[in-house]
Amino acid sequence: MNDSIKKDQSKSDCSAKGNDAGRKCKVLLINGSPRKNGNTFLALSEAAKRLEKHGIETEIVQIGVKPVRGCIACGQCKAKQLGRCVFDDDICNRISEKLNGVDGLIVGSPVYYGQPNGSVLSLIQRMFFSAGEKVVNKPAAAVCVCRRGGSTAAFQTMNMPFQMMNMPVVTSQYWNIVYGRDEGQAALDTEGMQTMRTMADNMAWLLRKIHADGSPDYPEREPWNPMNFIR
Repeated sequence: MNDSIKKDQSKSDCSAKGNDAGRKCKVLLINGSPRKNGNTFLALSEAAKRLEKHGIETEIVQIGVKPVRGCIACGQCKAKQLGRCVFDDDICNRISEKLNGVDGLIVGSPVYYGQPNGSVLSLIQRMFFSAGEKVVNKPAAAVCVCRRGGSTAAFQTMNMPFQMMNMPVVTSQYWNIVYGRDEGQAALDTEGMQTMRTMADNMAWLLRKIHADGSPDYPEREPWNPMNFIR
């Protein structure tokens, strides 16, 4: 562990409203790959290990191989003020429940046809629409893993929901991209692994700044004033 990490560990505790003072910050990492221990997991694990060196708790959850519903725009989650999706037959609501106890979010996905895994997109869209109040103001980062190309397009797609939810987007020394095809090859991408560690350092730094005085100092915002282009 380097000296800068040792020095900052004492400052990494969070005390968000509704939580006990001195609670450790926690970051939830979502593995959007159907392969439990594949290259996406390796990339997220590298970030998680770095966060833990900063004294930040982490949890990696995998979406698995079972179907994840797409949003059908029924609006029942809003109409009934459920705080969750009305459909409860997949992993969406179980992950949504975890958002209450975390301070940051990292979502990783393999790249399929220049896009993130369809299942992780379905998860994020339903989770943010039905339980979006749980992620507002929480720092977030996307991670994409690919064999060769399409990663930047997938990376852009994954970052767009964060911006709509007022989530500070955590940067790194490069786009959060790791390369590898066969299981385990991501570990050979030395720059990609360094990018994961730098991203984690930046996440830890931002969380310390947000919670520096014991409670988050979030900006006041104007009420949303939506406008449709067609009237």
